[in-house]
Amino acid sequence: MKDQYGRIIDYMRISITDRCNLRCRYCMPEGVELVPMKNILSYEEIEMVCQAAAKAGIRKFKITGGEPLVRLGCPELIGKIKKIPGVEQVTMTTNGVLLSKYLPELLKNGLDAVNISLDTLDRERYQAITGRDELFRVLESVDQAVDAGIPVKINSVLQKGMNEDEFLALARLTLEKKLDVRFIEMMPIGKGRECDGISNDDLLREIQKQYPGVCKDDRVHGNGPAVYYHIPGFIGSVGFISAIHGAFCSSCNRIRMTATGDLKPCLCYRDTV
Repeated sequence: MKDQYGRIIDYMRISITDRCNLRCRYCMPEGVELVPMKNILSYEEIEMVCQAAAKAGIRKFKITGGEPLVRLGCPELIGKIKKIPGVEQVTMTTNGVLLSKYLPELLKNGLDAVNISLDTLDRERYQAITGRDELFRVLESVDQAVDAGIPVKINSVLQKGMNEDEFLALARLTLEKKLDVRFIEMMPIGKGRECDGISNDDLLREIQKQYPGVCKDDRVHGNGPAVYYHIPGFIGSVGFISAIHGAFCSSCNRIRMTATGDLKPCLCYRDTV
């Protein structure tokens, strides 16, 4: 499927809910207005859309939210999408709080890979950012997903005055774990307008100072626009999604559908309803 700019669109991100069990200050803070459930697409409707999308040339789907695992039946939906003729891959983005609970069921239904949002390794900072004391559950989910052999990516958003000093600690997760850590630049969307983000160019320079042997990693790591680098001796790689300072729209291959059924171009950020 091609869009009006001649780009091949073969990847679709689907938000199945606007609900979330965290209250991240730049994404879904306390008091956010939620969409009435009657306006949220049913699983049957989502499956019908995926069937039509597959016929039009969409080969890869990512299930997002809000937090997709707060909606009952998410693993079964993934299994149904995976069985649609022409579908090559179904992945998911999650905050990781419920992932360890549902991981066996997700794998049984054919989940191909998972992205886990994690901005800090410090318990108090995690609670300050998300409004919840759930870091231990997320770290448990990361380890279980890695041990299960499924491709795992950590998505981290850094903020000035909050967690910008943790980029090396987050990057070091790739030392002994078979996963990738991606730094996503803060997007000026919603509450994100009120937060000061960190330039990925600056992050890369700091990592290069700490690890002079870091080199570009041109291997295919997924379907997104991240640019990857590998630190010698590390198992995983570090990626950068530079939504502000990068220019990758010309190669964008995705479309996204909100939980209410609206089709929109990619935001290059954590999808919302």
